[in-house]
Amino acid sequence: MGDSSVFTQPLSALRKSSAGIILRIRLENFMCHSSLQIEFGEWLNFITGQNGSGKSAILTALCVAFGSRAKETQRATTLKEFIKTGCSYAVVQVEIKNEGEDAFKPEIYGDLIIVERRISVSTSSTILKDHREKKVASRKEDLHELVEHFNIDVENPCVIMSQDKSREFLHSGNDKDKFKFFFKATLLQQVNDLLVSIETRLGSANTLVEELEKSIEPILKELNELQVKIRNMEHVEEISQQVQMLKKKLAWSWVYDVDRQLQEQSTKIEKLKDRIPMCQARIDRQLGKIEELRECLTKKKTQIASMMEKTTEVRRMKDDLQQRLSLATKERLELEEEHGRKTNKIQKMVNHVRRLEQQVHEVHEQDLKNTQAEESQIEEMLMCLQQDLDTANLILSRLKEEESDVSASLSIKMDEMRKILDEIEDYEKRHRENSLYIRELQQHQTNKVTAFGGDRVIQLLRAIERHHQRFKRPPIGPIGSHLTLVNGDIWAIAVENAVGKLLNAFIVADHKDSLLLRGCAREANYNHLQIIIYDFSRPRLNIPNHMLPQTKHPTLISALHSDNPTVMNVLVDMGNAERQVLVRDYEVGKTIAFDQRIPNLKEVYTSDGYRMFSRGSVQTILPPNKKARTGRLCSSFDSQIKDLERDALSIQEHGQEVKRKKRDAEEELKDLQDKLHSIKRRRLNAERDLMTKKLRLQDVKNSHIAESNSTPASSVDELHHEISKIKAEIQEKEILLENFQLRMNEADTKANELKLSFENLCESAKGEIDAYEAAENELVVIEQELRSSETEKIHYDGVMNNKVLPDIKVAVAQYQELEHNRKESCRKASIICPESEIEALGGCNSTPEQLSAQLNRLNQRLQSESQRYAEPIEDLRMMYDKKERRILRKQQTYEGFREKLNACKKALDLRWGKFQRNATLLKRQLTWQFNSHLRKKGISGHIKVSYEEKTLSVEVKMPQDASNNIVRDTRGLSGGERSFSTLCFALALHEMTESPFRAMDEFDVFMDAVSRKISLDTLVDFALAQGSQWIFITPHDISMVTQGERIKKQQMAAPRS
Repeated sequence: MGDSSVFTQPLSALRKSSAGIILRIRLENFMCHSSLQIEFGEWLNFITGQNGSGKSAILTALCVAFGSRAKETQRATTLKEFIKTGCSYAVVQVEIKNEGEDAFKPEIYGDLIIVERRISVSTSSTILKDHREKKVASRKEDLHELVEHFNIDVENPCVIMSQDKSREFLHSGNDKDKFKFFFKATLLQQVNDLLVSIETRLGSANTLVEELEKSIEPILKELNELQVKIRNMEHVEEISQQVQMLKKKLAWSWVYDVDRQLQEQSTKIEKLKDRIPMCQARIDRQLGKIEELRECLTKKKTQIASMMEKTTEVRRMKDDLQQRLSLATKERLELEEEHGRKTNKIQKMVNHVRRLEQQVHEVHEQDLKNTQAEESQIEEMLMCLQQDLDTANLILSRLKEEESDVSASLSIKMDEMRKILDEIEDYEKRHRENSLYIRELQQHQTNKVTAFGGDRVIQLLRAIERHHQRFKRPPIGPIGSHLTLVNGDIWAIAVENAVGKLLNAFIVADHKDSLLLRGCAREANYNHLQIIIYDFSRPRLNIPNHMLPQTKHPTLISALHSDNPTVMNVLVDMGNAERQVLVRDYEVGKTIAFDQRIPNLKEVYTSDGYRMFSRGSVQTILPPNKKARTGRLCSSFDSQIKDLERDALSIQEHGQEVKRKKRDAEEELKDLQDKLHSIKRRRLNAERDLMTKKLRLQDVKNSHIAESNSTPASSVDELHHEISKIKAEIQEKEILLENFQLRMNEADTKANELKLSFENLCESAKGEIDAYEAAENELVVIEQELRSSETEKIHYDGVMNNKVLPDIKVAVAQYQELEHNRKESCRKASIICPESEIEALGGCNSTPEQLSAQLNRLNQRLQSESQRYAEPIEDLRMMYDKKERRILRKQQTYEGFREKLNACKKALDLRWGKFQRNATLLKRQLTWQFNSHLRKKGISGHIKVSYEEKTLSVEVKMPQDASNNIVRDTRGLSGGERSFSTLCFALALHEMTESPFRAMDEFDVFMDAVSRKISLDTLVDFALAQGSQWIFITPHDISMVTQGERIKKQQMAAPRS
């Protein structure tokens, strides 16, 4: 932004407007000057001269000419002190250039405005003249209008920084003084004072309205009491009328009560009579059912008798075979049991032989162990066992290390598994969002209106249709549904980013329709609906070409089409659509927005959604909102749906790939778990093997000690004799066991043959037996149904004779008695009033008991209320109407005051919010600009602004300071460094303010030659880049500044001695 390449452009491209710059100043009898005329260039002006030559008088004259008071110049207390000694008047004349699009009333003043202030000893006056020096205006209001138009604030240090203000800031180390300087220079002080003044006035007005509202409270209280009294008296009259009416209704309610009873009794008799044919029908139905069941029972018994004869022989043969099969099976089981007992006995004898042989072997071994050779063998065995024990220890250690490594690998793999699961969840979430967006686009394709508010806007349109007769003019909306793109979908994203929330807005004709539409929105559950009030009768706005951006690129309004002129007018008036330019390329957009300085251009939007704009010297580029769903204005959603479906397919493929990774990871995880389980099992086996070897080693040692001290327990011959005897007995038992095996095989063969015969017989007789059993089951069911039908017939006979007929007889007798009571009640009620009068009152719907209770309560109330009031009700009504008319006028007036106060308070709160946001932005901008200027001398710095504590602290770090200490008080710097930091601070403030001209007096005070050279270069570069007129006054040599087309130097004459 601060690039020096900007100066290579032509002068017309650098300057925004030349209106408001100072062309000439003429002084007569002002301060030390008898007559002085000095002309200024439109860019940089340097005025030098010795002290006392009257340089500072030029800035003082500018302040006085533009309405500043004498005290504010800090050079005098009254204006007459500016008159040169020995003179009676003084004149200050300033010529202002008035050309370009920002000219002030050019049709009146022309291309030059002359501001002349004449000061005498007693008075002063200001005159505004045109380019012919003809007087045009002389009021202070006219000068104030001129100053506001050109944004000339001579009290702002950033517009005119006198030498007193500069020195005051240089020598001030107080953070609060610096804050006041910053607060005033950025005009925040002026806005803050204005808002505080407005807030104070609103508080006073609110207090006054509250006092006015309280003043009518006693009258309102009196009016309410009078209204209560009138209502009570009206209530007494109503109670009296209700008592008379209730008496009449009570008389006829007895008649109507009997009528109701008669109707109920008649209905009851009809219902009872309807039960007779119902009961008789059920009895007849049960009789028919009984006859049918008896016939079926007879037929089924005959069928069962014939089937029983056929199945008797088969049953006998089946029972015989079953008995023989049971006997054969029992015999086989007994033989198997005996065979098992003999086998077990033989096995025990074999085991006994083995134990005896083992005992013989042990005796022989015992004899051998007593020899020296046996002792040596045992020691070798002990050494082998010890070596096995050591080997087992090594194996166990290796398995433990392997188990630890596998456990660590398993932990790492589980972490990878968790990451894969998170990735799968993310893909599934994206897939769900994509699917939801596809469904929304499909819905938009079916109904385009849903693209601008979803289902809520459909509900809102239905609510508007229901209340359409209440609207003065039918609302227009949503705006997006009335718009189409002119050149296809190429500008869809850019247009949506430019128009923004206006696409969902509705347009109404007046405030009443706005309130009604807001109610429809609440009914449709559509919160925060944007409603625009606009005149529907206005024709389509015709914008002249000179008010449009002068570029070949299309504007937003040219890219849109609507059949409704109101929609297009709203886009122009509310959205500045005619000043927003659309470009295809990002770089082209930057050129249009920042380099070409096109008039009437507000913002530039690229086809992919970038937003570019410039505010003063600040250039801003905002990227498109990635989360926003665009394309709602497209003529067709097919391409978007296809793109989304491709994205969904891609997401799904990536998800499947991640799921495959998950399966592979699960398999690896399972392998690791199996491996860990195997290692653990091997480790446990190794531990058990180690323990076994330890025990075996210990047993060998113990047995060696025990056997060395023992003697043989029995002789070997006796053991051999017993073994021979047992073996002979085993041979006899085996011969018997073979005989049992033959018998068992014969029994098994016989049982199998009987079982096969039994199965063949069952298979051949199965059909007949199943048919017989089914017939028996059917016979049981028929008998049960017959008994049930006979029971039901007996029940219905009892109901008919004992319940229905006696109830009918009793009901008929009660009905005749009620008819007699009705005639008697009707005769008595006719004496009180005719029945037609009750019918005219709406009939009688209450019971006599309810009416009697209500009549008693009303009589008691009527008696108590009648005793409370004695005044006529008409007098009270006249008094109430008179007071109500008087108080109503005051209430309406005070409500109007309150509405205006609330509107002002709301507007004030809005302005406070904007003020705070602007103050925060200015604070950030000041720090950045200050630091950027300091870097030109290799200095770094920072500015901290606290609006709460009203302090501004400047931190400066010098490049030559090896200690890296930060100077937080400018008085800790040298004179040149302090002046340069002050200059950087002032330039940072200059970039945040706007004025057609700026002036600085003795800006290089206390600077050394190097600091002055850097400061002059900085000032010249900044002034040329900034584009407004600059006036620099200094007593020092400025020969290093080269005079040129845009730089003008002037030397003031030396003061006379």
